[in-house]
Amino acid sequence: MSALPAILLGIVLLVGNGLFVAAEFALISARRHRLEEAAAGGGRLTKLTARAAVRGGRELSLMLAGAQLGVTLCSLGLGMVAEPALEHLLEPVLVLLPEAARVPVAYVVALAIVTFLHMVVGEMAPKSWALTYPERAAMGLALPFRGFTWVVRPLLAALNGLTNAVLRLVGVRPRDELQTARTPRQLAMLVAESGRMGMLDRDEHDLLTRALRAQSQTVERLMLPIADAPAVPAGADDRTVRELAARSSGLRMLVLADGQAPSGRDVVGVLHVRDALLEPERTPRELATPAPRMSRATTIPDAVTILQDAHAQLGLVTDENGIPEGVIDLTTLVGELLAV
Repeated sequence: MSALPAILLGIVLLVGNGLFVAAEFALISARRHRLEEAAAGGGRLTKLTARAAVRGGRELSLMLAGAQLGVTLCSLGLGMVAEPALEHLLEPVLVLLPEAARVPVAYVVALAIVTFLHMVVGEMAPKSWALTYPERAAMGLALPFRGFTWVVRPLLAALNGLTNAVLRLVGVRPRDELQTARTPRQLAMLVAESGRMGMLDRDEHDLLTRALRAQSQTVERLMLPIADAPAVPAGADDRTVRELAARSSGLRMLVLADGQAPSGRDVVGVLHVRDALLEPERTPRELATPAPRMSRATTIPDAVTILQDAHAQLGLVTDENGIPEGVIDLTTLVGELLAV
């Protein structure tokens, strides 16, 4: 092959090497949720490339093997084609050197040029681009990269299978996807380290720490003892309801069976003062809405979900026997989650 076609082929191999490197780092760095959002919305081409990138992330082990195979082939081809061509082009330029020194000097210079271009153009530049714009790189390279892996899939499957077998022999369990979820403990460690390094100011650090701590805390700490909760008998008149609302400064109150104390065993439901004012002729029993129940061991996020699903503002906290012993309201729960 003459020098000019060899140089052109070397440029193609260099670009190909860079694309495989960028695809490899984009697969690892791209956020799955951002790709899924792009796959759900946007234009037709955006959806197509995003879906291809998501599928690639689900076959991470195979796709990374494809990237490594592509890099290896391009690197070998670059050394076999571009380096001899450059060496041949450089020999006439080194006419001032002794004839015996021209070939080795041309070889060293050609090797240095190819190595420099391979590292900068074929490795470092595409890697930096993929790390800076991971989702854009993953979507831009998804279709051609998956096309390459589809062509060489049988070879990749064989190589990947052998690799996984070797890993299992030494006690390592291979995985096909990156772990993206974080436990509350891991998140707390990240927040603490970010605060220590000055990446978060004090207020942000404290807010995130309190919010993370609330994820594992139960409603027992926040509940109001049921004996202290505003309550009216089921047959009370509207005047009694208004007087209780004025004393408690609250809009909601428990409705108890007539003649019973708020022990928790006889809670009929929850009454909103607005309903009593709009329909004064009806009794609290008739106006009461059911109150969802939860155990004292229910976590704060789960309690929020229970109240939201029931479209309720107040809930009853029960003991191990299912008997209500406290009241919890949605505002208190959300305020704890948001650390306000």
